[in-house]
Amino acid sequence: MTAPLIWIFFLLLAFSVPVAHAMLGGVAAALFLEGRPMAVIVQRLYTPTQSFPMLAIPFFIMAGSLMMSGKFGVYLVNIARLLVGNFKGGMGQVSIIGSVMFGGVSGSAVADASALGNALIPVQQKEGYPSGFAAAINSASSTVSVLIPPSIPLILYGLVSNVSIVDLFVAGILPGLMLGIGMFTTVWFVAHRQNLPRSPLAGGFAAFRSQIFTAIPALLMPVFVIGTLRFGIATPTEVSVMAVAYALLVSGLVYRDLNWRGIWDAAVETAMMTGAVMFIIMASSTIQWVLTAERVPQELATWVAATFSEPWMVILALNLVMIVVGAFLDLPAAVLLLGPLFVTIGQTIGLDPVQLGLMMVVNLSVGLYTPTKGTTLFISTAIARCRIGETVRALLPFYLVALGVLLLISFVPALTLY
Repeated sequence: MTAPLIWIFFLLLAFSVPVAHAMLGGVAAALFLEGRPMAVIVQRLYTPTQSFPMLAIPFFIMAGSLMMSGKFGVYLVNIARLLVGNFKGGMGQVSIIGSVMFGGVSGSAVADASALGNALIPVQQKEGYPSGFAAAINSASSTVSVLIPPSIPLILYGLVSNVSIVDLFVAGILPGLMLGIGMFTTVWFVAHRQNLPRSPLAGGFAAFRSQIFTAIPALLMPVFVIGTLRFGIATPTEVSVMAVAYALLVSGLVYRDLNWRGIWDAAVETAMMTGAVMFIIMASSTIQWVLTAERVPQELATWVAATFSEPWMVILALNLVMIVVGAFLDLPAAVLLLGPLFVTIGQTIGLDPVQLGLMMVVNLSVGLYTPTKGTTLFISTAIARCRIGETVRALLPFYLVALGVLLLISFVPALTLY
């Protein structure tokens, strides 16, 4: 049953069928050829929706949408310019610092790429940045958002692997900062080579002083999320609801830019993003049922243990598979498909599931700015109005940074202690 599922799945992907539909098509073909009832698909589609922790996804998306619908984006950019604007290539550095701060609010690389890209790429182009380089900075730096809590991909991994979401959130902070620092350094070197300008905030700290107190409440959102989870005050789902309430209070009482239109737009965006993620979760559940019924995880783990003699070889093989898969599948779909399989394999070599989760998210996030599936790559290139080839060439040093961080996470477990 597994072979026809895989062949039909990749055949449908080759014809540009959406991932969730390709999953269901592969499962339907496998069940039909085996003579099994199609009712199994309906049952498996329904099962993953009955998960209380799953509610954290729409509420965290909603909180991020509410925070970014008003003045917070302006304050974020101004804080970043105050911190790093005096460096060479200051506006490029602003994009990276902004992604680190934005990640603590949205948890979504796509939202980051769209919001910050529209705000910063036109300004960078006016300051003389090559369009491809401006798009490259935005498409690569936005992926920091998938590591800085609250991270939607980490939530998904925790759900399918039965790993504590709190532990994943805490462990994701250091790798996220490492990725941001590596990209910051890359922009600094390129800016010196191409003599890109500094972009200090006009008036410096004196001009921004009046905005600090209004910006702090929004920047405290990730501290609020991590602190509440770390001290066991609430579960991730409860914290996600509290985050929405926090966003409503900050937008309504501090920024005073909250209106019914903004709430409606945030609700619509949340519904669309949640619907897309949930459909993939539901479809992946059907594939996981088939793989479990065929004992594929156990047989694969046995084969890996017999084929690779050293743990480092297994880790390297897992990373190579994820790099290939990430270039063709969306990040949520890849996490949901590979997570249960790789956790079983990791157990054979004693690989910590939290470490594996961070390896997976960092690795697959590279696919967000890699052809052919690169979502942030296409968003950033469209905003910059340049060719994909220009952006990809400018991305080469960012790929090296991401691979360097990936190797450190993979082979230095202390970096993922929680």
